[in-house]
Amino acid sequence: MQNEAQIHLILQLTEALLEGDKDLFLIEVKIALGNHIKVFLDGDSGITIEKCVSLNRALYKQIEEKLYPNGEFSLEVSSPGLDEPLKLHRQYLKNVGRKVEVVLTDGTRAEGKLVAVSAQNIDLEEVKGKKNEVIRHSVLFQNIKTTKIQVVF
Repeated sequence: MQNEAQIHLILQLTEALLEGDKDLFLIEVKIALGNHIKVFLDGDSGITIEKCVSLNRALYKQIEEKLYPNGEFSLEVSSPGLDEPLKLHRQYLKNVGRKVEVVLTDGTRAEGKLVAVSAQNIDLEEVKGKKNEVIRHSVLFQNIKTTKIQVVF
């Protein structure tokens, strides 16, 4: 079975497992060399390690039955972590109020506090200069290459 077909099946299996919990959502499924499967999930209120473990166990059984009866795979179910860019509109909504770095399709970067999300764009507030002038940027989703959460200490 091709990787795309495998990913599609794993997406379906995962969505079915998440059906009862409307707070959780699937972000992405990746398959790396050696059949190392990564399933990235998140929740509107975050996702616990316990929930990831529970979903891992249930999903592992189904993947083993349907794709790899010889157990020739590994499965990792987790939240995407800060090194992964935001991919879904729902992730943007969840992260309103946090500092983000946006890389635009033309290569320019914008950094600031994510203050609003609509169907077409996001709004960032950037603080500049000695007077801490607040500048608001509106960025269309179609112009965004990547958006990553920035950790503030």
